[in-house]
Amino acid sequence: MKTIYSILIALLIINTSNAQVAVIANKSIKKDKISKSELLDCYTGDMQKWDDGQRIYVFDLKTKTDKKEIFYEFLGKSPSRMKSIWMKRLLSGEGDPPQSLKTEKEMLKKVSETNGAVGFVNYDSVTTDVKILAIIEAEDN
Repeated sequence: MKTIYSILIALLIINTSNAQVAVIANKSIKKDKISKSELLDCYTGDMQKWDDGQRIYVFDLKTKTDKKEIFYEFLGKSPSRMKSIWMKRLLSGEGDPPQSLKTEKEMLKKVSETNGAVGFVNYDSVTTDVKILAIIEAEDN
């Protein structure tokens, strides 16, 4: 019995350390991949249209999850810093913050239904209704 618990704990550690976040987009987007700087520009509102002129719709997860932390760590910004950037843009009339969604399932649905949309979910949650622009590996601590 002790061996079974040891194996289960080891599997949990392995699964946590190999966490992957997929940056997803609506299939209407012409890009097949996105750079870190382009993604940051999307999420700060500095880039509001794709190369083909299509408007970018950015979605975020409302709740604090390990996937959200991995995503924002990759961007080099904390969720609180991003919130202050969005508030500044909102108050200056330069744009709206990303729409916050409650679940990854809701994220997948909104991104798949919204032309020009971009978001992020657990890699294992991705469906064929969206395209993957990037895969973010969790950094080992």
